[in-house]
Amino acid sequence: MRGLRYGILIALGLLFLAPFAFMVSTSLKSPEKIFTATMEWLPSPVAGKNYPDALSRFPFWRYVGNTLFICALTVLGTCLASSLAAYAFARLKFKAREPLFFIMLATIMLPAQVTLLPTFLLFRTLGWSGSWLPLIIPTFCGNPFSIFLLRQFFLTIPQELSDAARLDGCSDFGIFWRVILPLARPALATVGLFAFLGAWTDFQGPLIYLHDENQYTLALGLQSFLGRHESQWNLLMATSTVITLPMILVFLLVQKTFVKGIVLSGLKG
Repeated sequence: MRGLRYGILIALGLLFLAPFAFMVSTSLKSPEKIFTATMEWLPSPVAGKNYPDALSRFPFWRYVGNTLFICALTVLGTCLASSLAAYAFARLKFKAREPLFFIMLATIMLPAQVTLLPTFLLFRTLGWSGSWLPLIIPTFCGNPFSIFLLRQFFLTIPQELSDAARLDGCSDFGIFWRVILPLARPALATVGLFAFLGAWTDFQGPLIYLHDENQYTLALGLQSFLGRHESQWNLLMATSTVITLPMILVFLLVQKTFVKGIVLSGLKG
C-alpha cells in the first residue's frame, strides 16, 4: 500500500515537473530542433550558447538588480509590519480586537481587480506612478495573510514566557523583540519566502507603475524580451529558465523551515 502511495506521488511529481523539463530542454535546442514531429527531451547537440546569447539581448543584470532591490524591501516590510500587527492581535488586549481581526481577514477575499483602479488613482495622486514606491511602500503596511499566519504562530508560544519577561521589566515591544521574534523564525521565514516569491514573479504591479526600462523588473523584462524576439523560442526559454532557477534554489534552501512554519502556524486557533 505504501508503495502504491509513493508511486502516485512520484507520478504526480513528474507531471508537474514536465513543463519545467520542457522549458529547460527547449532552452538547449537550436531553432530548427524545436518544432519537430517527435519530442526530443535530451537535445543533441546541446546548444549551450543560447544562454549567453539570450542574456546579451537585454539588460539582464540591471533587471536582476532592480528585482532584488524590490524583493529585499518587500521581505523586510512584510515581515516587520505583519509581525507587529500579528503580535497586537495575538497578545495585546484592546477594544474591538476580534472584530478588527475579522475585518482584516475579510480583505483577503477582495479580488485584486476590485481595488486595482482606486489604488492606481491613489498612487497617481501621490505622484508615485513611474517609480518603485507603489511596489514597496504598501508592504510596510502589512499583508493580511501574513498577519494571520504569524498570529496563529504567536498563539502557540506560551503566555508564561511573556509574563516572565514582563516581570523582569520588559515593555510590550521588548517582549515582542526579545522573546516572540526569536521563537518565530520558522513563521517569519515562511512569510519572507511568500513575500520574496510574490515580488520576484509580480508582473501586474511593474506593468502598471513602471514606465522607464531602466526600472524594469525581470518579469517585465521577460515580457519586453518576448515582444522583441517572439520567434526565437530557444532564447526565450533560456531566459525563462534563468529567471525561474533562483526561486527553486531559495525554496530548496529554506524548505525545512518553510514546512515547519506552516505546520506550527496551524496548531492553535
